[in-house]
Parts: sequence; structure tokens; C-alpha cells
Amino acid sequence: MTLAGPATAPPVPMGPGIAERPKAASGALILADGTVFWGQGLGASGTAVGEVCFNTSMTGYQEILTDPSYAGQMIAFTFPHIGNVGTNPEDIETETPAARGVILRAGITEASNWRSAQHLGAWLKARNLVGIAGIDTRALTRRIRDLGAPKGCLAHAPDGALDIPALRTQADAWPGLEGMDLAKDVTCRQTYGWSETRWTLGRGYGALEAPRRHVVAVDFGAKRNILRCLAALGCRVTVVPADTAALDILRHKPDGVFLSNGPGDPAATGRYAVPAVRELIGSGVPIFGICLGHQILALALGATTKKMHLGHRGANHPVKDLASGRVEITSQNHGFEVVPDSLPAGVEVSHVSLFDGSNEGLRVADRPIFSVQYHPEASPGPRDSHYLFERFVAAIDAHKKAK
Repeated sequence: MTLAGPATAPPVPMGPGIAERPKAASGALILADGTVFWGQGLGASGTAVGEVCFNTSMTGYQEILTDPSYAGQMIAFTFPHIGNVGTNPEDIETETPAARGVILRAGITEASNWRSAQHLGAWLKARNLVGIAGIDTRALTRRIRDLGAPKGCLAHAPDGALDIPALRTQADAWPGLEGMDLAKDVTCRQTYGWSETRWTLGRGYGALEAPRRHVVAVDFGAKRNILRCLAALGCRVTVVPADTAALDILRHKPDGVFLSNGPGDPAATGRYAVPAVRELIGSGVPIFGICLGHQILALALGATTKKMHLGHRGANHPVKDLASGRVEITSQNHGFEVVPDSLPAGVEVSHVSLFDGSNEGLRVADRPIFSVQYHPEASPGPRDSHYLFERFVAAIDAHKKAK
């Protein structure tokens, strides 16, 4: 068993099976293999169990923390200054965060931004999110890089009462993300309409006034900015739960179907989502998928998916569009991937990661169906990939014209 101490202090030695807690420590991150990181608890008090991952984004911590794709995960931010723009009611991707915990190198930075409405610490506490600061996130990131994303238990006890052996048992007992359907936990409970468009300085979010298309979005854990991007291009959006049958989707008479991002194992969610998507493919309606939606589409087409060693999470991932040769800097958050060699005839790889060569997109050769693994809506991240929404709208218009 190894022990990493706060970033500003050397590792604290351990006795036989018992970690020596620094006097100031009110929090700890305990991995399933027994590794212990001591720190200062923040946010809500209590414990959280899940997969420990890291995100390399330098901005957008509030959007990241409210991304439903982080269900079942605790996020270690590699950027050391978290909290410097505070929090506000606009920069959220869902009302109730699905992430399980927050891991920081330094204490929360005091807010220094005119849009700040609440300190990040108070925001975390109000949403029952457990956090820890003062740990060596570089050591944790290297550990994840080399050994893969571990199971862990994050604990915050203001009185310092931390039972490390019991917390390690909790971490070890957690089953992990493979085989776990988390879309059912973050999807909407009933169908609803969406008409809010993208944010602009001085005006906030806009409203769709003259819809020209109708898109049904299947919500596997959709971020709000995805829906805003569709609405900004003149799409009236009807959002339906993840387990909605194809017949019920088609009853809405959509001009196109969007398959959203989301958390968990695509094979598990695919038990109910794949049959529906196969029927949608057969209907001829244009389809656009991202993230989990990309993986579900691939499964419906006959491909396979697998768990990645550590996943892609950040806003600086280079992806190559094979058709144009263009390189996009993308925002990503996923721990599973489509196996390229499993794609059937007639389905082409459209995008690849320039980090590790993994699949980042596909298209069906003879149908208006395509998907990407990354997040073209950003929030946070670069806007290099907004063209994909325009491509989807163009496919819808061409399909309507051909009818």
C-alpha cells in the first residue's frame, strides 16, 4: 500500500495496514488497491464511491461537474486553479449533477468574475457533492495513466473521523462501470419540448422563434447546450426518455433523430436502446449521434464496443476528419470506445483520435446517418466541431426535399 500526501507536503509514512492521518486532514481519497491520498475536505460531508478519472480542461469546471456523462465518476481536475470564476445559474448542463465527487490540487480559488453568483464550495455543498483539496493530482493522474481508472472512495469528515479500512472496503466492493446502465439514472422521466438557443453576452439564452425542422432527441444524459445548438439552427426539439420505443419516436413525425451523450456501458444501455435505433435506421430518417449515442448507433449497426484503459476527458483532444483532412481540437468525456474493425460493410470510420488512434466517428455510406465520439457542442471547450450540427441540418433538409 502506498500513500500520497498533500501537494505541499511529503508523503505521510504508514504503519502496517494503518495510514497515519496528518493533523489538518479532514478528507481522504482511498483507492481499491489501498492507495490513500490525504487532504482537506470541501463541499458536502460524507462519502462517495465511484470510478476516479481526470479531466485536463483549463476552463468550464461548472459545465463539467453538471455533465450527466460523469454519472458514477469522481473527477480529478489537473488544472490547479478551480473556483476562480465562481458559479452561476446559467453555466450548467443539467439541474442535478450526476458526478459523485471532486478532487482538487489546491483549495478552491476565491471567485473573481462579474458573473459569479455563488462560491464553488457552497455550490458543491448545496448539491451534496463531496470534494477534497490538497492532494497531489499529478501523482494521481500518473497512476491513472499507467494503471487505468481505479475504483475509489472519497470521504469528507469535518471532525477527521475517517475509518480508512472500512472506506477501502467500500471502494473495493463497488462493481465498476463495465456492465452498468447509468443512462436510466440521468435520462428525463417524460417527454418535453425544448426551444432555448445558445447564450450570447448581454442577452443570455435566446428562444427559437421560427422553427423550420423537428428533431427528436433521445436523452441518454443530454447536455443542455446540445439542445441549444439544435434549436439555434431552427430545430424544434422534442426530448424523449432513453428507453422510448422506435414507434413512439416516429409518432412524433421527426425530420431527424438525435442520439445524445450519456454515461455508463453502451452494451448495458444497448439492451433496450439498440432495438429502437435499429428500427429508426430502417425507417430512413436522418440520425446524428454523439458520445454514448455514437456507441449505441455503432452497436445497432452491428459493431462492438469496449472499455478504454483510462478514457478521454478534456477540451484539448485532436481529432482528424478523414474526409477533409481537417484536424479539430475537441471536447471529450468518455470511457468506452467503438472497435473500428468491428464496423460492418457499408459503415465507414469518419474521424480518428490523433492521441491514440481510437475511433472518433462513423458514417453509413448510403444513408443520412453519422455520429462522433466527442462533444461538438463544447461547453466547455473549443467550437471547432459546431459544423457537425450544420451537417445534420443539411442532411435533414436534403431528406425532406427528396421525399
